[in-house]
Amino acid sequence: MPASDRPRSPRLAAIDERLEPVKRFELKPARTRAGLIAQFLGLALVAAVLSSLFLLPGFLGVGVTAAAGVSDFNALPANLHIQQFAQNSTVYAKQGGQDVPIATFYAQNRQDVTWDQIAQTVKDATVSAEDPRFYTEGAVDIWGTLRGAVSTVAGGDVQGGSSITQQYVKNVEVEKCEALTSQKKVQACYADAAGVTLQRKVQEMRYAVEVEKTYSKKDILTGYLNVVGFGGQVYGVQAAAQYYFNTTAAKLDLTQAATLAAILNNPANLRIDQPDNKENGAANGYKLTKERRDYVLDRMYITHTITKQQRDAAKATPIQPTITPTTQGCAAAQQYNAAFFCDYVRDVILNDPAYGATADDRWQTLNRGGLKIYTTLNLDLQQVAQASLSKYIPGSRPGIDLGASNVALELGTGRIVTMVQNRSFNNTDTPIDGTTAVNYNTDEDYGGSQGFQTGSTFKAFDLAAWLEAGHSLYETVNASQHVFPTSDFTNTCANIDGPDWPVTNDEGSASRLSVMAATAESVNTAFAEMGTKVDLCSIVNAAKGLGVHPASKSNPWVQTPSMILGTNYISPLTMATAYAGIANIGVVCTPVAIDRVVNADGSDHKVSKTTCTQGLKPEIAAGVTYALEGVIKGGGTAASANPYDDIPIMAKTGTADDSLENWLITSTTKVATATWVGNVSGSTPLRSLYFNGVGGGNVKFSIAKPILKALNAAYGGGDFTEPTDAVLYGDQITMPDVTGKAPDVAQKLLEGLGLDVTVDSAPVPSDQPAGTVAASDPAAGASLEDGDSVTLTISNGQGGAATDTPTPGGGSTPTPTSPGKKKGG
Repeated sequence: MPASDRPRSPRLAAIDERLEPVKRFELKPARTRAGLIAQFLGLALVAAVLSSLFLLPGFLGVGVTAAAGVSDFNALPANLHIQQFAQNSTVYAKQGGQDVPIATFYAQNRQDVTWDQIAQTVKDATVSAEDPRFYTEGAVDIWGTLRGAVSTVAGGDVQGGSSITQQYVKNVEVEKCEALTSQKKVQACYADAAGVTLQRKVQEMRYAVEVEKTYSKKDILTGYLNVVGFGGQVYGVQAAAQYYFNTTAAKLDLTQAATLAAILNNPANLRIDQPDNKENGAANGYKLTKERRDYVLDRMYITHTITKQQRDAAKATPIQPTITPTTQGCAAAQQYNAAFFCDYVRDVILNDPAYGATADDRWQTLNRGGLKIYTTLNLDLQQVAQASLSKYIPGSRPGIDLGASNVALELGTGRIVTMVQNRSFNNTDTPIDGTTAVNYNTDEDYGGSQGFQTGSTFKAFDLAAWLEAGHSLYETVNASQHVFPTSDFTNTCANIDGPDWPVTNDEGSASRLSVMAATAESVNTAFAEMGTKVDLCSIVNAAKGLGVHPASKSNPWVQTPSMILGTNYISPLTMATAYAGIANIGVVCTPVAIDRVVNADGSDHKVSKTTCTQGLKPEIAAGVTYALEGVIKGGGTAASANPYDDIPIMAKTGTADDSLENWLITSTTKVATATWVGNVSGSTPLRSLYFNGVGGGNVKFSIAKPILKALNAAYGGGDFTEPTDAVLYGDQITMPDVTGKAPDVAQKLLEGLGLDVTVDSAPVPSDQPAGTVAASDPAAGASLEDGDSVTLTISNGQGGAATDTPTPGGGSTPTPTSPGKKKGG
């Protein structure tokens, strides 16, 4: 039961009545000597009241437990609830197989150390100056408080009036305030923890007594040196040693230790990281701090922890700080080309309920929790990726708001192994040319952009919908149409009414060709024609099944026919994730950047793992992969990016209208990548530019090739799953021999098989009877699919050269030597 809820004893009630005249006594800064004297008299009054309430030995917690008033004093709350002090959180990445720290986050720059990790000089300096009776006294030093007041009145040095244990209690209470998120609560907490009311002072003493019962002097001094502030955001002796002298707490020499003990007296005024300070700066040798440091040295001599010779030598040594800031946040990771990845890790933590129920809780966990965050990043591969990207794409270029990025992640795990871009990281309020805070690889909610139009890389999802609808890769389509009425399309998910859709070919063109060829050559009109034969909703669903989503809520899904050619705004990381799912037999795994997190106490923190789902049916995924393999082989649009290292690879290129965005997405059976180059804003055609001698339309290949080679060397890769005959050729129809049959009979027979029949009425020389079918194109025995076109010619009965073979130019569908035999692509 809280003390406030317990019945009050008559004795405690009587004590409270006696305390009433002084319990609201407050210390306010005195402006005159008379004020100081009045303040001293007030302190004397407080001391007199306390002395009348409690026998001194019992009050100090030194063994006389039967003293009058002790039981009532003990009725006050005693449990201090010492929490873990705010600790630095560190982010790690792998380099040469070892974990390397790349960034630190903190609200207070602090790193806890043990008793053995603190130099004896620090312990001696602190005790000598702050509480010379620390090892022999109890928890409370009333006489020290009065001595401090007398010294102040007399015009001497400002001296601490509390024991180290009391100071430790006060700092622990203040530290709790730092952890609050509501400003109103913080102010109220500070008033309660650091105010100068008698009520607070008595409670501080009660806590101190209990702390002394619970912990050893060694533990209390260690805790004090870990929690106390040394100016600015520097807390604890380890951080102070690193910041002020570029050393550790264990290696502090006498003058350094005495200087840090001096700073403790008044961190705001005695800190030595402000060389331009007129009152206490480099010009006057940090005068105020040196005076206090020399006082500390004198106290150490008086308490016999140093000799006179040591004291004099140390006092003759000037204060010479070696300020070594600990860079807070992801800017420090820039030296590893990993600042944007670090920022992504930060956003992952701040968005993940595993690190706290609210946004404030998650911020506290990251900045105060002392986490060791072991990430998925491979710094060796990261260096290769950054070097290849930077070789071609500068941080800035006149006339274009230029951006470029590359990201790679593992199949089956979602682990992000590289993440680079052309600009340097800068999240300050004063951006510099060639820098940005925007991560071009990620979604807006994770520090990224609003996404970029993907161009033809979206055709992978068109292919998935095509195959799911029962079509096949070697089915032929008419690619000659360039204007498509909206009425030609179906979308059961959205209203797509609108004007006709004009389509031009950007990378390849043809009149009639197989879907395999249309994919390798990226023929837009062919894919637009394919779109008329499927439900557009199925394309959206295929993409969503593979984890594809808009990079920003401000750019929702476009579901009109134009989406077939990649008009939606999607992040590179999302596209790489989707392609990894395709190559992984349809199993897509959400991206992850963190392998393991360790709490400050060494225990494991919960980490959100990747979530893997079957985004595409295996046979559909195998078919899409097979088609995309043709893109990076000879004749495909991405062939120049192929490292030709015997590792099977699939790929798809993409170019937005007017070449404003350029993409290359690839995957092996081990790792998927996404490379993007484009306009961050504005509309400068990339094909009008050259980058290190390479045209803007092709520079993505030059960037990607060294990266793919390095990834393949590190990960290897196997053969992709073979597609089924049904995916390759569909439900095969063997073309029957209809020569010699009446045209209407032959037409009815063929249409009954699902074929599209055209009868050419112009007679041709043939040995067949006049008016009957002279020949068919394709010829008898050819393997066809449902919906394929067949042309019949009519005999004039006069004999001649008509044969049952395709006429020149009559079609480009490859004819296998036997049903089910795989065709080349």
